[in-house]
Amino acid sequence: MNDDLLARHRAVMPGWMPIYYGDDALEIVSGSGRRVTGSDGRTYLDFFGGVLTNMIGYDVAEITEAVQRQLATGVVHSSTLYLIRQQVELAEKIARVSGIPDARVFFTNSGSEANEAALLMAANVRRSNQILAIKNSYHGRTFATMAVTGHRSWSSSSLSPLSVSWLASGDRLRGRMAGLADGDILDAAVDDLREVLATVTAGDVAALIAEPIQGVGGFVAGPDGLLGAYQKVLGESGILLIADEVQTGWGRTGEHFWGYQAHGVTPDLITFAKGIGNGFALGGVVGRAEVMNAVPAISFSTFGGNPLSMAAGNAVLDYVLDHDLQANAARTGAILLDGLRALKLPIVGEVRGKGLMIGIEIVRPGTTEPDPAGTVRVFDECRAGGLLVGKGGLYGNVLRMGPPLTLTEDEAREGLAILRDALTRVDAEAKIG
Repeated sequence: MNDDLLARHRAVMPGWMPIYYGDDALEIVSGSGRRVTGSDGRTYLDFFGGVLTNMIGYDVAEITEAVQRQLATGVVHSSTLYLIRQQVELAEKIARVSGIPDARVFFTNSGSEANEAALLMAANVRRSNQILAIKNSYHGRTFATMAVTGHRSWSSSSLSPLSVSWLASGDRLRGRMAGLADGDILDAAVDDLREVLATVTAGDVAALIAEPIQGVGGFVAGPDGLLGAYQKVLGESGILLIADEVQTGWGRTGEHFWGYQAHGVTPDLITFAKGIGNGFALGGVVGRAEVMNAVPAISFSTFGGNPLSMAAGNAVLDYVLDHDLQANAARTGAILLDGLRALKLPIVGEVRGKGLMIGIEIVRPGTTEPDPAGTVRVFDECRAGGLLVGKGGLYGNVLRMGPPLTLTEDEAREGLAILRDALTRVDAEAKIG
């Protein structure tokens, strides 16, 4: 049956849509807690959460009940031309936890739309289409967000409504920051920013858009304080800072509720999506009122902020705060990070991340040369062992893990054991080869 579904998928879906596991593609048919069951009859521990989106897990009573209450009213959509009580309530909560004084919130359906909206606002308030972005970044698949995506695999067009200038990534293994101490990286990054502003921009730059931890890029991040160091330079010219928190928000890093809070800075705009809807289509922008209000025309999102997604979003955020999932991410993430770093296998070039946002860089033994084929082997071995993980990185050689923030300590140890076995097996094969 699954083979037939794969053939049907390939017959009607675009060829550029990736699907995991090739001819052994997986259909997920049910889920509960942190586990999903596939049409192959197997149950898996899920360490990828629909690309960091099923943030609370599966079949969560509080979310199901909130959505069912809204469905029972008969109103799934009314448009934002009418008052939506749950939209106002969720906006109030997000404004309160954003860390931005006098914040305003605009809801969209996805992270791409959220980043598109933030870029529009920044361009309007600064009257400039010049944007700074960071190499190895990913910000979405829409026209403007693709332009600020510094990851060639995801940049399907060179056409753009923006003039983009690029800053170096914080990659510690390769590139101009490789091998540098944290303080030296900060100095080099600031020098790079000043050089870019002085040489390849027209001076009136609108904003820098940055992920505190690069998601699709393989969970690469510069040292804490990097965005703050950038902000000191940006502030000299009034350039805005957009923090793309689509993957880092809601306590996932364990240390802070937002990724930006590790950097001693408050962004002008924060974009969010993925986990806040726990699978329901929900994204948005929260930012300073004078920036958010800068769009000089009428605008709204037809489905952004719809009653059903708002019911889910309110239930998700309440659950995150009531159960202190940020602390749980720190606790269970430490089990995974400490255990993985203790392996010291030649195929593991780096274990990086914070909280429940973890990347494992797979390399040819004893080198920093990316090994995409070896990564696929580990990836497949994880599934064979009953664990679902993701892939990413500029060279396709990073295992990406973003388990639900409700992950238990026992589940963290279970997943760690599967990862240890998969990595050790592939490492042994590499030595033989």
